[in-house]
Formats: sequence, structure tokens, C-alpha cells
Amino acid sequence: MARMIPVYCAESAPPGEKAVFSALRDVAGAEHWTVLHSLGIAQHERQVEGEADFVIVAPDAGLLVIEVKSHLSVARSSDGAWRLGQDPPTVRGPFQQAQEAMHSIRDYLLSKRVELRDVPILHAVWFTGVRARATLPDSPEWHSWQVLDSSDLPSAVRAVERVMREGAQHLASTIKYFGFGGFGPDQANAERIVATLRPRFEVVMTAGDRRQAREGQLAQFVEEQYRALDSAADNRGVLFTGPAGTGKTFLAAESAQREVAQGRTGRLLCFNRLLGHSLGEKLSDIVGLRVGTLHKEMLRLADMSGPPANADSDFWKRVLPELALEGLAEQSAEEVGDFLIVDEIQDIATDTYLDFLDLLVKGGLRNGRVLMFGDFERQAIYGSDRAREVLRSRAPHLASFRLSENCRNLPRIGYQVNLLGHLAPGFREFRRSDDGIDPTIIKYVRGEDQAAILRKIVGDLRDEGFDLTEIVVLSPLADSSVAASTSDPWLRQVLSPADRSKPIKGRLRYATIHSFKGLDAPAVVVTDLDDSGGPNFDALVYVGLTRATDRLTALVETKTLRRLIGGEA
Repeated sequence: MARMIPVYCAESAPPGEKAVFSALRDVAGAEHWTVLHSLGIAQHERQVEGEADFVIVAPDAGLLVIEVKSHLSVARSSDGAWRLGQDPPTVRGPFQQAQEAMHSIRDYLLSKRVELRDVPILHAVWFTGVRARATLPDSPEWHSWQVLDSSDLPSAVRAVERVMREGAQHLASTIKYFGFGGFGPDQANAERIVATLRPRFEVVMTAGDRRQAREGQLAQFVEEQYRALDSAADNRGVLFTGPAGTGKTFLAAESAQREVAQGRTGRLLCFNRLLGHSLGEKLSDIVGLRVGTLHKEMLRLADMSGPPANADSDFWKRVLPELALEGLAEQSAEEVGDFLIVDEIQDIATDTYLDFLDLLVKGGLRNGRVLMFGDFERQAIYGSDRAREVLRSRAPHLASFRLSENCRNLPRIGYQVNLLGHLAPGFREFRRSDDGIDPTIIKYVRGEDQAAILRKIVGDLRDEGFDLTEIVVLSPLADSSVAASTSDPWLRQVLSPADRSKPIKGRLRYATIHSFKGLDAPAVVVTDLDDSGGPNFDALVYVGLTRATDRLTALVETKTLRRLIGGEA
């Protein structure tokens, strides 16, 4: 079986692509091949953006670009126009499409200084609905070995090997000394080719599915996250751990989309209400996926429109889970999903909550398709210190994958978090390039009104070009925070609690650190950092500081800052 990237073929893919995908994935003899499906070509030689249906990288054989045509009829007119099924006639035929994609990919690899000497780089067209090898006439525009058809699907590996072998022989006969020492790439160079091409196509949507991929904003993975997705594909259950900013929520959302793309149904649950709402909005059009918070799902299954007015800790931790279990027992089997994905598992891993989660997925936590994402170092501001131990006792067969590369924060923000959050070993690798702007740490005296400082900070950020909607003010305090209680006229006019709605033009959002966990903003101002303010203070500092992607300002009480940095302030 070849290594398929991505590991699934979307439901929306044409039938021919699905057939070729299955033919290459499910047969022996291609164990060393890597097959890239739907390779987006941003630097296409002819179009603004193009796509290669399949790119096969085979060690000691070459690189083959395949254009797939699913049509049940194929004809070439005397005027040179192609007529494929019911599609309008076109002069730009499938062989030209494949050739342009091949040249674009080769040029891109060369621009990245990938060694391609003696590597056959070939193109072909696979007509999956017709016997094209027998019916297409000879033409100077293509070689007979560049044609694959429906008869090749049962023996896909042999068919591809035939194309690569005859294509390499053609190049050797026309290019002096080509392949004189054998055909490449070797295994190491094949891996480099895959690693170079892979970021060109593996994308995640901020909203929608693959059909909207070219209409929305794209976000690239880092190589560590590719390996994480591979781990999710190779194991029945996986626990992904890592500090803030390593892309856990990003991966949880992409994993959910991949599960649904393979025809499964299930849930993506988290702990934080604002994060649950954000994920729900981004994944709202994914049919077969239920997204929300653990407590919202419990309320739904308990047939409750909301919590009682006097809901206390006992209600959330004992009463509601029991009611939800009773409600689940009365529901149909359709409530039990094919998969379960949980973000912020560090805040959810209690025996009571795990009893509930165990019944949401076929096979339960022990044997079901379960993907968990959590930060057990500093972000467990709701859960217990035993969260990981409890989870392991209930799901002992979860494979482990640790994420370490910071994908959210600029490096200088990450290094500041290392210092004030006492992270060991702390953030060391960052995806984003530094812009040379240090985070700002401002001391204040306990009891001092921070409003004037906050107003100046916001003004400076606006002068730098940040819109009010890009700035968020966070605090470990709720009603007594500087943002919630200020009497400053301008601040009172622009400040607005961060709720489920999107940022409003001209408004400056504020929230507690607790409620903003799992989210981020371009510019974050953390106020009221005073270690006399309550429990889990160090964890709150860590969570608050890591919310900023580009600009971080922290207002820290003088004695607290001295303690955090471990010296005189």
C-alpha cells in the first residue's frame, strides 16, 4: 500500500479520482511510494492557480503527474477540440493540463534547490471511464505510454510502473547521459521532494470544507503537525499534548473534518464556552459533525434548555452528568458516534465526565476512535492535577504524540512566556518570523487605577495600525477587572464584553482569561496581574500571555513581577 497524502479522498471528489485513489491505496507493491492527491499549484505556469490530481513519488523510478478524467466518453475532433462527456469542447486537452502541471511542479522543486538530476519527471492521463488505450488515435501530442484507462484500475501498480519505466526509457533515449548511473530519486531525495511539495497543498479551512478551499483563507501546517495528522491516521486513539500555541485546537478541527470526509459521524467537544462557539461557527456546514462544549452537549441530552439559575459546582460536576447519562440512555443508537474528538481534555478528564464521554463513541474510550488534545502543564485551570492519570486509567491504549513547535506567537512573546510562566524546557521552536518588537511589561502598585495606563496602551496599538477589533483586554478578574469597572469615559464607550458575537467595528473586547482560553487575538493586553487575586494564578498568567499572536502588553503588580522573574524588579 502506498502512503497517501492526505489519507482520505473527499466525498466531493470526482468518481475517477476516487477510483484511482482506492486503486493506489489498497494494493500491494507500492509500499515505498508516496501519492499526493489534489496537489494545489500556487505558482502554475499558465493559470493563477492550478491543481494536479495525483503526484506519485517513487524511489528509483521517478515522479509522475497524473491528470484524471472520469468521463464516460472521450473524443478528439478534426479541429483539435476535445469533447469529454457532456463538457463543452475545449482546445486545452488533458495531456496539456498534465504537462503544464508537471512543468510547474518541476520548476518549483528546482527553485527550492531540490536535486532532480537523473530523476524522470513524467506526466500521464488516466481515463477511468473508457478504454482509451485502445480507442485514442496516435498523436504527436502524446506518447502511447502516457495513456492509462479503465482497464488499468485493477492492476494500478503495474500500470504506473509501466508508465514510469517507458517514460524513463524515452528520456534516456532523447537526453544525453540521462540516467547513466541509474534512475532516481533515492529514498532520501524522494522524502525531500515530498516534504517540499507537501506544504503546497495540505491546507486547513478557517470555515467550510474542501469545496470552498479556494474561496476562503488558507492556513498552512508545519511539519510537526503533518506528523501529528499521520499519527491520527495510523492509530485508533491518540492523546496529543503540548503547550499553548502548538496548534492543538487547529488539529482537532482538521481531524474532525477528515473523519467526516471518510463518511463517519461524531463529535468535537471542548470545555470553554467561547471556544466552543468559535469552533461551531467555523465548522457549521460540516454534515455529520456535532460541535460544542461538553456542558452544552450534556444539557441537550438532559433535555434542558439551560442550567438552573442556582447552578453551582455540584450541578456541573455531578447532577448534570447524571441527568445527561439518563437522557443518553433514552436516546436512539444514532447518538453514539463513529468518532469522538475532545479539545481541552485537561479540564475534562474527571471520572464523572469520562463516564459520559465513554458512551458517546462506538467502542468507548478504551476501544473507540478517540482523539484527545490537551495541555497538562499549565492550562488545567479547571481540572485536577490527576487529569492525565485519570484519562490513562480509562483509555490506556491511547498512543501519545507531543507537539512542541509554537505556531501562534511571535518568538519574542514566546520567550517572555518562558520567563514569566517558568516553562521548562519552554518554547524553543517557532513557525513565525520575529518582527523585532518586544512585549511590554508595565509595573503598577497594588490598588493603583490602571485605567489611564490601559487607555494609553490601546492608543499606542491603534497608532501602530491595530484596529480596536484586533485588540482584546484580558484579566484574571471578572466584574472587578479594570476593563469591567473603569469609570474612564472613553474606555466605557468602546469597551464591550467578549461574547458569542463577532467583534463589532469600533468596539474593544474584554474578557476573563478563563473564558478566553483556547482563543487568540492579534494584540492582547493582560491587566490586573496580582498574585493575591486568587487560585491558579501562575496558570492564568501562562494562559493569558499566550493569547497574543503579535503584540503583548502585561500590567503586573510590582511585588508579583518581582516574584515571577525571580529577582528585583
